[in-house]
Amino acid sequence: MNSLAQLTIDAHGGLERWKEFETVSAHLVQGGVLWQVKGVAGYLDATNVTVGLRREWASHSPFGSAGRNSKFEPERVAIEAADGTILGVLPMPRRSFAGHTLQTQWTDMQLAYFAGCAMWTYLNTPFLLAWPNVVCEELSPWKENGEVWRRLSVHYPDSIVTHSPKQTLYIDERGLLKRHDYDVEIAGGTPGAHYADGYVDVSGIKFPTRRRIFARQANASVNRDPLVVSIDLSSIQLR
Repeated sequence: MNSLAQLTIDAHGGLERWKEFETVSAHLVQGGVLWQVKGVAGYLDATNVTVGLRREWASHSPFGSAGRNSKFEPERVAIEAADGTILGVLPMPRRSFAGHTLQTQWTDMQLAYFAGCAMWTYLNTPFLLAWPNVVCEELSPWKENGEVWRRLSVHYPDSIVTHSPKQTLYIDERGLLKRHDYDVEIAGGTPGAHYADGYVDVSGIKFPTRRRIFARQANASVNRDPLVVSIDLSSIQLR
């Protein structure tokens, strides 16, 4: 494994400890302008998410209103009632975003896909670096706010559904993730810079509890107005 990838995984608790668990869940409080732009304001302001650690799946509850849950998998999303009744299904959901721009509004199903894909990626990072066929390369260091961060270019295989195949992780001297860059392909390739801090230790694994996402410029600088997405996590549990 790439040495910086190994350092980062170890700093977040280590792969062997991570392998002891099957899922991670958290309570989310979310904000930012994205939800209004996409026509889904209020759906996920306060919700709970559970994601898989062995395969790619996620569920938000409640989803939109009490008694509704989302179920995300790469090739299928669904919305279910609390009793398990299926309220809607969208097979091959990524295809439904063809031609979308940042301003294109989302359906309930498309929101379920985006939110599931995003939170699965965030809560599994950096341990995804150890998944088969993930390729990492260290880039030149990056200076920001008086700090120097090491950078890791990550290329994900087609078997992993995420924002974009190529992403960049910014790592501090302790090995903790500080920033995560990607292009949101399903929103017209919109470039994002995702900051992570407020780390807590949960069963030996470190998670950032404060996430802020902004627009990224071509030179990797960041436009901090507006705040695109905010995510505050609490009640994190590994099982």
